[in-house]
Amino acid sequence: MTFPSIRLAWLAAALALATLAAPPAACADPNVLWNIVHGQCAPGEAAKGDPSPCLAVDLAAGYAVLKDRSGATQVLVIPTAKVTGIEDAAVVAPGAPNYFRDAWGARRYVNAMAGEVIPRDELSLAVNSMYGRSQNQLHIHVDCIRADVRATLKADLDHIGPTWAPLDVGVSGRRYEAMRLTGDDLGERNPFDLLANGDPAARADMGLETLLVAPVTFADGSPGFILIADRASPGDAASAEELQDHDCKVLQPAP
Repeated sequence: MTFPSIRLAWLAAALALATLAAPPAACADPNVLWNIVHGQCAPGEAAKGDPSPCLAVDLAAGYAVLKDRSGATQVLVIPTAKVTGIEDAAVVAPGAPNYFRDAWGARRYVNAMAGEVIPRDELSLAVNSMYGRSQNQLHIHVDCIRADVRATLKADLDHIGPTWAPLDVGVSGRRYEAMRLTGDDLGERNPFDLLANGDPAARADMGLETLLVAPVTFADGSPGFILIADRASPGDAASAEELQDHDCKVLQPAP
């Protein structure tokens, strides 16, 4: 079997895995999110200042915030322009909107639905690969991070540097690459750009990539973020969303 044939075979396997894992309704129509944002939220905001069924629409910045059906607190940040996903050239084009920065700002909606301010280090932002998603419109999941993932990253913080490198430890049974960012917010730093420009293999085929942005507190008490990335392969549809906790157990009282 030639290399292209092998690659197509395992991509097909990854896609099949993602399709099986996706909710039936999402599988039936991969344009649901686009139709909601483009057909309802953005026009409603523009015509009468009513973004429903979205929670908010920022027409100037070009994104909407929609409550996801899964979980009590999860929201999605979705471009108002047609952007298919992480593989779309628009996410790394010069002057591209920093949708991850917008997603970090949207944590206020997660807090509002939680009825309290969730600690910074308990949150996360995730985008799935084109083989690990069910919708063909870019959407960033904003919700709590799994406790075991947070603990693993915290234990390995000292070994994560400012450039992409393999994590010393496995996360949820997979080997991710990671890099650190300092600061309380993302500012002009766009995780899509950081991945594409920091990893030639990722830039060659961004559709295979998944990204998680995890807020952390470093040993000196300063805030920052850990970016972790995975690449789709046989048996791994590259879905960083699996590292999130849509039950947001941090909100539940200790037994």
